[in-house]
Amino acid sequence: MNGRASVAVTLFAVAMVAAVVIGVLSGRGRERSLSEWSVSGRGLGTLFVLLLMAGESYTSFSFLGAAGWSYRYGVPIFYLIAYLSTGLVAAYFIAPLLWTYCARHGLMSIADIAEHRFRSRWLGIAVAVICTVFLIPYVQLQIQGMGVVVHAMSYGAIDLKVAAVVSFVVAEVFILASGLRGSAWVSVFKDGLAVLSVLFLAIYVPWHYFHGPGRLLDRLVTERPGWLTFPGAGGGTFGAAWFVSTIVLNVATICIFPTTVAGYLSAANPTALRRNSILLPWYQLLLVIPMFIGAAALFVVPKLSDPDLALYDLVTRSLPPAVVAVIGIAGALSAIVPMSVFLVSIGTLWGRTILGGGLAGSARAGDPGDRQRGWSRLTCLIAGAIALAGALRYPKLLVNLSVLSYEGIAQLLPAVLFGLYWRRLTAAGAAAGLVTGTAIVLGLHAAGQDPLWGVNGGLFALAANIVVAVVVSLTVRANDRLTSSV
Repeated sequence: MNGRASVAVTLFAVAMVAAVVIGVLSGRGRERSLSEWSVSGRGLGTLFVLLLMAGESYTSFSFLGAAGWSYRYGVPIFYLIAYLSTGLVAAYFIAPLLWTYCARHGLMSIADIAEHRFRSRWLGIAVAVICTVFLIPYVQLQIQGMGVVVHAMSYGAIDLKVAAVVSFVVAEVFILASGLRGSAWVSVFKDGLAVLSVLFLAIYVPWHYFHGPGRLLDRLVTERPGWLTFPGAGGGTFGAAWFVSTIVLNVATICIFPTTVAGYLSAANPTALRRNSILLPWYQLLLVIPMFIGAAALFVVPKLSDPDLALYDLVTRSLPPAVVAVIGIAGALSAIVPMSVFLVSIGTLWGRTILGGGLAGSARAGDPGDRQRGWSRLTCLIAGAIALAGALRYPKLLVNLSVLSYEGIAQLLPAVLFGLYWRRLTAAGAAAGLVTGTAIVLGLHAAGQDPLWGVNGGLFALAANIVVAVVVSLTVRANDRLTSSV
């Protein structure tokens, strides 16, 4: 191991120990209950909710995928900022509704919402299972993303698989001890490093390589104009129709994404959520910087074999090891924090809804909170181990499902959200729509037809889902009235 690698590895090790200590200590003196573990006892203020939800949106993809997509495709990557920021407009109205409904009835997840709204435990179980199927690929992506980041920032000294195991151990230690509150506190550490890193890169990269951002933009306009107009450089796949339809679908979905809802429910009151919806869009603007750096890499390393390494390739070429290490640590923590939130959400879904008896289990005599908390923590460990095994042995198996995640979870909208607005929606209708939408999503992907006619296939699936849910609900109601009259 050379001198540069030694500096990077030492700083990385110190940062991982610090993350574990911060996460574990955050839970000291707190109530040992499922509510505290899964939603921080609904006690986080505006700042912690902001950092927790920013930590979920600012993931390892921000350091890898955002720069990589910019390098590979160009302007279509701006869908990321568009849907994250626009989604917060919807969240301003939806988040307080979900918080109030869940606080009133003691609910802790979207599976709880479906079970309570429709008085149907099997529908709650179906929601929990579907969420798990589409969340585990996200966990694996974060594990693999951390591996790539750490391998790059250590100049190849830390193996990808070693980094994957480290990410698993660090995340599991503090979330098993402190749950969602541990993730929120580690987010403080992570966000401080991430903000400093991207602001530094925003100044350093254009001035070091191009003598200013103006010259970089001039070269981009004159030499790479295809990167600045739809459909970008992706061969026509990500055109304007895909861009708009993906934003619409993701804006609707992010409001009921399991980890987003966990962030909502951790808030002390609805006012904290409204403030978060006002402040967080400003944070999303930082995502422009990795995109800008990806564009810069087009001219510095025009034949980069792995576009996802665009940002770290520029960093390791010119910066001293200590600075490289800090930027790498920010990227690593940007994988660990969202991974921990995903795992807490999966643990809550299984420990409470599937293994813990659901809402009825919560109402039983004795101490069901401890029992459900135990199941949740065990599930959290198992889900993490499954994702780690996938990252180590089958790195492409689950990752291929990741493209389905938002489209799949979007099909939960009628069961989780629309039913709170339209009281005539029935459990049968929600279930029929869910089956229809999920089948269409999987069918389009299996046939290679997503996007369909240039439009995100998940939007077609959601439209069919809603139509079926409405028709079945009205038909069941009509049959019930007819039967009762006879």
